Amino acid sequence: MKTSIKLSALFVLLTAGVFATTVAKADEGNADITPKAKEVVSFKALDHDRGLKVNFAKTESGKSVVKVYNKDNELLLKDIVPSKTDVSKGYVLNGLADGEYTMEIYTNNQVVKKSIHVYQDGDQKSFYIAQ
Repeated sequence: MKTSIKLSALFVLLTAGVFATTVAKADEGNADITPKAKEVVSFKALDHDRGLKVNFAKTESGKSVVKVYNKDNELLLKDIVPSKTDVSKGYVLNGLADGEYTMEIYTNNQVVKKSIHVYQDGDQKSFYIAQ
């Protein structure tokens, strides 16, 4: 009898631990993406999925350059972001035509390149970043 009570209590504790771990992992998707030690640029969706919020870590040169190209490699946007401190900047993508785009970010003598696909999803524009 004592063994079955101990086993039941152990089972309840293990089950609670599994659910607590699962909830913590589910919340990670909603957390801010903060740059890691060597990561100088991170991305997050803007409110209402209108575009991208780019987080820049502090740079030695004090500036970062963002360029957006279409699939024909035509420059659509060039933005210089002062980044003497950590800074975030949003880029609205729902005004772009459907298609493939490339975002290049030059910062700290590094180039971060991301492919962005913009498409029509029902009555609104949507996008995703190809990994």
